[in-house]
Amino acid sequence: MAPLTDCERRTVRARWRRLRPVLSSALLCSAAIAATPAMAELGGSPRTIEADRSHLAASMHATGAATHRLQTLTTANGSVVREFTNSDGVVFAVAWRGPGRPDLRQLLGGAFDTFQAQVTAPDADLAPAADGTLVHHGRLRRALVVERSDLVAHSAGRPGAFFGFAYLPQQIPAGFSPDALQ
Repeated sequence: MAPLTDCERRTVRARWRRLRPVLSSALLCSAAIAATPAMAELGGSPRTIEADRSHLAASMHATGAATHRLQTLTTANGSVVREFTNSDGVVFAVAWRGPGRPDLRQLLGGAFDTFQAQVTAPDADLAPAADGTLVHHGRLRRALVVERSDLVAHSAGRPGAFFGFAYLPQQIPAGFSPDALQ
């Protein structure tokens, strides 16, 4: 690569001076977001749902039924996360749809490790990354599905349209149909 001329160096320095405050702000914002509480995870308490709303900058709509309570979070980009709690206050199901893939580690909580172990075992194209997220090499053309006695989870989609759901069969209230998650 050829060395920069004096004019090019001045241009690079001027651009860097203009970008430095923007980059600093972005770094601070990302650190603040990383420090916010995780979502009301599957099997956990619903106490963090309001923090979720704030973290996602989402509007929230809550409804109740005889068997459960539903909190629906809608973000500005159109993503929707629905969190279902039973009468004991346990988040027994989550469902999502939107243009981006959600952070399944946050949504599934302790069940994420089970989900990850099940979806990576039969497919050599999937491998856990260093941070625990799922990475696929090449194109993945199938839904990620786990159906066990302690966890049922389906996740699928394509760029711009992701969807899925997960629930704990042993926590589902009587009278609630898992079909309501789809």
